[in-house]
Amino acid sequence: MPDEEPREEPRAELDARYSDERATAVPWREAVTRLAAAELYWLTTVRPDARPHVTPLIGVWADGALHFCTGPQERKAKNLRANPHVVLTTGTNTLHEGFDLVVEGEAARVTDPDRLRRLAAAWEAKYGAEWHFEVGNGVFVNPDAGEAVVFAVRPGTAFGFGKGGYSQTRWLFS
Repeated sequence: MPDEEPREEPRAELDARYSDERATAVPWREAVTRLAAAELYWLTTVRPDARPHVTPLIGVWADGALHFCTGPQERKAKNLRANPHVVLTTGTNTLHEGFDLVVEGEAARVTDPDRLRRLAAAWEAKYGAEWHFEVGNGVFVNPDAGEAVVFAVRPGTAFGFGKGGYSQTRWLFS
């Protein structure tokens, strides 16, 4: 699947307040490699009463966006109908090693059948046959689990947190 990145490289800024003195800003390409390789992401949406909702999920990086799917009646899908703003995070739960990523953006429904077929193939390639989806009526279809709506989150702002040699990079997208 083609991996289209933003036309322009996002501006990377190192926040010296939270970075070792020898740290440098991490290139966006490295962050994309980590986003694509991650097995698990945490999605934060906002409930209609403004309380946050956080849930783990799987996803794929493709076409310059992080994609996830969910049942149309699940809490996150209901939240997204009212407010598309999300935060996706991934990384490690260690203090002195690893790299954490935070992606802020808006979740947009993906309904194009060709794009959904490419994404379904990417899901199965990444997670195995257990995550095989057919495509129908603008959704993923799994005979055992039912329908799932698919969302794409293009980064608006992203943050990378290096641990061990501490660094905090912020990427700003136009």
